[in-house]
Amino acid sequence: MRTNRLIVAALVIVIWHVVLAAQEPTLPPSNGPTGLQASRDDRYRIGLQDVLDVQVFRHPELNIRASVNPDGMIYLYRLDKPISAVCKTERELARDIEAAYKVGHLRDPQVNVTVAEQRSQSMAVIGAVEKPGSFFVSREMNLLQLLALAGGPNKESGTRLFVVRGGSVSACQDANAAADESFMSFKIRDVQEGKVSMKMRPGDVISVLKADIIYVYGNVIKPGPVEVREPITLTQAIATAEGLKPATDRSEVRIIRQRGPGREPEDIVVNLGEIEKRRAKDPILEPNDIVAVSKDRTKDILVGFKNAITNGLPSIIARGVPVP
Repeated sequence: MRTNRLIVAALVIVIWHVVLAAQEPTLPPSNGPTGLQASRDDRYRIGLQDVLDVQVFRHPELNIRASVNPDGMIYLYRLDKPISAVCKTERELARDIEAAYKVGHLRDPQVNVTVAEQRSQSMAVIGAVEKPGSFFVSREMNLLQLLALAGGPNKESGTRLFVVRGGSVSACQDANAAADESFMSFKIRDVQEGKVSMKMRPGDVISVLKADIIYVYGNVIKPGPVEVREPITLTQAIATAEGLKPATDRSEVRIIRQRGPGREPEDIVVNLGEIEKRRAKDPILEPNDIVAVSKDRTKDILVGFKNAITNGLPSIIARGVPVP
């Protein structure tokens, strides 16, 4: 009698497992984006200079490691025409390759694409840091984390840093990127203490200054950066730039002051002639102020300033540090 009960119980358990299995959802094909792969597809799009691993199942002779060319294409075995890779996810590119191989080559190709080296997503840290260089980052990173990758400020650093947002070489334009300022200014201590932060983007450059800097731009004898160790006034900064060029209009000198990410730079207009006659106060400048003795638009001045910072970047950056 006891044996019959055990048999009945076992049959009930088997039937219950069969019912549960019938209710489980059908899994997608093995070559479709699921789980971790789907989330990876959502957050990364292939860019110029990226290195890709292409695997064609059951056809190992077609497996290849290929770099994305400057025209955004990759070349694969047996295919007469290149495949466009840039701005696609790994899975999107795999589907395009499958479609290409179906035309006169393979009956039912299954392709997997993996970005082996994310060369389009580099960020850089230059200036007064322990380990300046280019960093190829495959995860989300904020300003302090990227600064830490470069070893942090060294003993020669001043009190400020710039973040220059020049765009990546991925050729995939972020709709929000165009509205961003070309560069932003931060106090290093505020960054280290977590008082200010920002999400970094591919192509961003952190420039840690060796000293506090005032930039003099426009109709002066010697335009460029002025290192300051103590408070400096507008007329002192212009004197350090060896004065104004002849026939310069003194009635409208501007001080462009950065106010952090997401905020428009402040454009302070002063009458230098009135200051020289002591009819107006000589303003004290803040680190990273730009003194503009020019009629140029603020946007043009900021673009020129950004270019001045990044012009020497290729010679400074000679290595890449991958981050998992």
